[in-house]
Amino acid sequence: MCTIMCCCGKKDGMSKVVQGLEATVSRGPDDQRIEELNGGVMGFQRLSIMGLTPEGMQPFFLDGSYAVCNGEIYGFKKQRQALIEKGYSFISDSDCEILLPMYREYGTDMFSMLDAEFACVIYDGQSDEFIAARDPIGIRPLYYGYDADGQIIFASEAKNLVKLCEKVMPFPPGHYWKNGEFICYCDITAVDNVIRDDMETVCRNIREKLVAGVEKRLAADAKVGFLLSGGLDSSLVCSIAQRKSEVPIKTFAIGMSTDAIDLKYAKEVADYIGSDHTEVIITKDDVLNALETVVKLLGTYDITTIRASMGMYLLCKAIHEQTDIRVLLTGEISDELFGYKYTDFAPSAQEFQKESVKRVSELHMYDVLRADRCISSNSLEARVPFGDLDFVKYVMAVDPEMKMNKYNKGKYLLRHAFEGDYLPHSILYREKAAFSDAVGHSMVDYLKEYAEDRYTQEEYAEGIKKYDHARPFTKESLLYRDIFEKFYPGQSEMVMDFWMPNKEWEGCNVNDPSARVLSNYGESGV
Repeated sequence: MCTIMCCCGKKDGMSKVVQGLEATVSRGPDDQRIEELNGGVMGFQRLSIMGLTPEGMQPFFLDGSYAVCNGEIYGFKKQRQALIEKGYSFISDSDCEILLPMYREYGTDMFSMLDAEFACVIYDGQSDEFIAARDPIGIRPLYYGYDADGQIIFASEAKNLVKLCEKVMPFPPGHYWKNGEFICYCDITAVDNVIRDDMETVCRNIREKLVAGVEKRLAADAKVGFLLSGGLDSSLVCSIAQRKSEVPIKTFAIGMSTDAIDLKYAKEVADYIGSDHTEVIITKDDVLNALETVVKLLGTYDITTIRASMGMYLLCKAIHEQTDIRVLLTGEISDELFGYKYTDFAPSAQEFQKESVKRVSELHMYDVLRADRCISSNSLEARVPFGDLDFVKYVMAVDPEMKMNKYNKGKYLLRHAFEGDYLPHSILYREKAAFSDAVGHSMVDYLKEYAEDRYTQEEYAEGIKKYDHARPFTKESLLYRDIFEKFYPGQSEMVMDFWMPNKEWEGCNVNDPSARVLSNYGESGV
């Protein structure tokens, strides 16, 4: 990962950018550069992944214009060659160096041309204006706020801005900002034509598009590893990657010392595909000692996000400390497309699709945020094959009647698509278990117990009155909100609300986001 930051104005911009970047050194530990422009100040912290030479350092410069980008642009060599044929030259092998020539050629139309996960800010020296943009899912983070002088500031994380801006908000995915206006260039959830092909055609396309999404994310000038939970999604990513690799890939799994559910399944997958596998074991003390750190690095109070981040953060911390890996592939974004345990209760195909649209639109505040912060805070880069734009657009367009669980098995299309020798049948058709639960049921129980001991009933009743937006509704949620406010006071609107099952559906009116509380959890917990 890298950090980008830009103060769009001349009033004290240098000191503001310098101060803001102090909060994210671990995100870009290799180098830092701050550039004073005619119209503002642009800063960059680098984690070297593509184009490892000094020439790949940002901001990039072209005839008075500048650009900073945190991202990966897939297939950039083809675009670079086309730009060379138009007369442009390049000094590095960095994928992001193509942004300024593309902007010069295509203007803001360039953003819809990128197959990328990115957040960028461009300073157009010819018109003396700034343009900012973010990928359609929001895989790469970007926030904005206005300082006391009325200048807009963009930055990779809220923690860059929280001491500079009264209100910090996430930059909307699939939009660019220009002349004070946010303009949508891609709504990833929009469906122009519903795909009503037969099952085998749909599943073949799902398989081919996911394989392509994994393959393009294996390209890096730094070493690549894989998070493997033993669940369907991460196991598929690892299996596909191993097929594309001539040597054993490096996989990593984490679990509680007492009751880790996933470790045995992760090992079964690793043995099957032949990966070089590492297990990380954690304890109650590891979890509780990391809680405040995790809430601070996440910038959220959401229960699900924090629970699921505990294991992910500790696993990434171990990878950072014990290996020279710089890039991690993960299995996020599958559930939002193919369904959760609770979407088994969807009353209709229309409601299933509506819920999928909502979840994909909000990913940047929940699962995608979790993956980015847990990984980047440990000086690593996240890549998310299920977030491949071509793959997401295709699955969103598949007839929701086909995506609903009418097969007595959730996410059936994805499972059926990879029948054969990708995974053992027992893994391919294993029941879904939430990551926070599968690290070990005891982990969530320890967090709940800690919160229960932290507040009396009277303290809880008084504590929740402090908050109007996203009011806590359990002692655990109050604990997380109190820690959040310590680091991000008054910034709760950065997150829409709590991630919870759709309470309007029968069977989903629950007060805990864990699938464990649903009647259909069944064999997920074994």
